[in-house]
Amino acid sequence: MEVKVLRLDHRRVRDARITTHVCLTARALGASGVFLSGDHDKKLMENVQDVVKRWGGNFQVEYRKNWGNLLEEWKNKGGEIVHLTMYGEQVQDVTPQIRSSPRDKLVVVGGSRVPSKVYQEADWNVSVTTQPHSEVSSLAIFLHMLYEGKELNMEFEDGNMKVIPSANGKNVVMNSKEDKNDSLDEKKITRDE
Repeated sequence: MEVKVLRLDHRRVRDARITTHVCLTARALGASGVFLSGDHDKKLMENVQDVVKRWGGNFQVEYRKNWGNLLEEWKNKGGEIVHLTMYGEQVQDVTPQIRSSPRDKLVVVGGSRVPSKVYQEADWNVSVTTQPHSEVSSLAIFLHMLYEGKELNMEFEDGNMKVIPSANGKNVVMNSKEDKNDSLDEKKITRDE
């Protein structure tokens, strides 16, 4: 099952930080990509792709002006739509059913105001609490429950940087590549803070 995220109504000036966090959360917790709608924000997309280049993985960010067509295309290809909202079925109740379907998932997270078409097109409207909070936290909790915590052990291939878990300080391994055919030179950076 492939999981991608649709971020509705990105506003370049107002939402750059939160949309970046949606992308980073999606990547870190197992989604294979994000579709952005709203303002076309080339800089944000380049920044996320730079993270992928440095830290690894095969995560993609794409811009889709017409998100309505994306919902139709997704369903026509056999995929399912999960809309994260405070008004849906409770995440703890419905996630096992979502997980049991092997079909690809498009997880929709809102922007300023979610149109009723999203609620209607969604296979599942999923509530992560019934209280106002962030689309970033909703996405993180949903992906964690969907993958049953297995996403926490994911390895990201082809990155130039990797954190080595440590009880104290920061341990990062830097892989430098002069040429793709050359072997990797590992350099360990340790910072105590």
